[in-house]
Amino acid sequence: MRLPLLASLVLFVVNIAVDFYLWRRIRSASRKPLWPKVQMISVIALNVCLLLVICLPKRRGSDPGLEWIMWALYAYFSVYIPKCIVVIFDLIGGLPRLWKARRTGWLTVAGSVIAAVVFCAMWWGALINRYNIDVRSVEIAIPDLPESFDGYTIAQLSDLHVGTYGSDTAFVAEVVDRVNSLDADVVAFTGDLVNRRTSELKPFVAPLSRLRGRDGVYSILGNHDYGDYYSWPSSDAKRANLDDLKAMQRAMGWRMLNNSTEMLRRGNDSIALIGVENVGDPPFKTYGDLDEAYPALGDSVVKILLSHNPAHWDEDIKDSPDKNIALTLSGHTHAMQISAFGLSPAALRYPTWGGLYSDDDCHQLYVNIGIGEVAIPARVGATPEITLITLRRK
Repeated sequence: MRLPLLASLVLFVVNIAVDFYLWRRIRSASRKPLWPKVQMISVIALNVCLLLVICLPKRRGSDPGLEWIMWALYAYFSVYIPKCIVVIFDLIGGLPRLWKARRTGWLTVAGSVIAAVVFCAMWWGALINRYNIDVRSVEIAIPDLPESFDGYTIAQLSDLHVGTYGSDTAFVAEVVDRVNSLDADVVAFTGDLVNRRTSELKPFVAPLSRLRGRDGVYSILGNHDYGDYYSWPSSDAKRANLDDLKAMQRAMGWRMLNNSTEMLRRGNDSIALIGVENVGDPPFKTYGDLDEAYPALGDSVVKILLSHNPAHWDEDIKDSPDKNIALTLSGHTHAMQISAFGLSPAALRYPTWGGLYSDDDCHQLYVNIGIGEVAIPARVGATPEITLITLRRK
């Protein structure tokens, strides 16, 4: 799979227009020939990056090759987005010339400053913030929670996407240490352990095997775990890849909830921990079956559901009085790896993109924005998250 032809052509046309405009402005404003030459060199280098990204295969390429493509595409956008900002502000600043007034020079300066901030923020997200860890503590009140589970803690992590880190296990090992330091009663991983293939997981088996919760480590599958983003030579090869992923998780000591339920017990009390395979809206495939995982959804048992995509909660659980599921834990959105001041472009795609949500029927959802990355090797805001959830009796 390559970048769509139409999108590539649009990018190329925008490139030419933006770079030609900047070249003319730089040449007219600068007395030194150096700066127009610098502009032209950057144009050539960035368009070579774009051409390689367009031409190289994505589904059957090697993992290092895919990583290189991610960085090339990110470098391209980290320059062209600021360039577009400068051009837009400069064009607005030049509008007074239509009625023979002077150009508004401060707008060009403001655009240049904003462009510089955006450029720095993008590379801060790629080189620094993607390796930060935000531990969020959340208390969630649940009606009729058994008394012995008042204060019960769940450490949730999601969307590790270990393939993004190649063979460098240092950050994942740090994530494991931070989770273990929370001393949670149970650890819940809500899907997307790999990007495309189980082979990505091999360097990370050792650090992830150290993950601990007093009642165990439970996991579910996310949309990336099924191998749907790789061109397999046969359906048997794809099925073997998924079987290997399940086997490796078992070897790590993780208990997978593939449309199944585990009862967590404290003395004579218990709550149900339900896990479903991926359930999502298009284009994401649905493999999960909630009725198979727990047939009596309307009974009085307090239930906590692990479901990778929060769309499952929005579409099937929210405002459904026949489904007595007190809390759903999801991931998937990554906050699109961009957020600032509580806002994220993910809100345009997902009404429940990060944090705690509830309806009027005592259904609650917590969306963890994940640890790893896909598509772009950066987190501009949207700092990698570990969530420590404390259950409270309501």
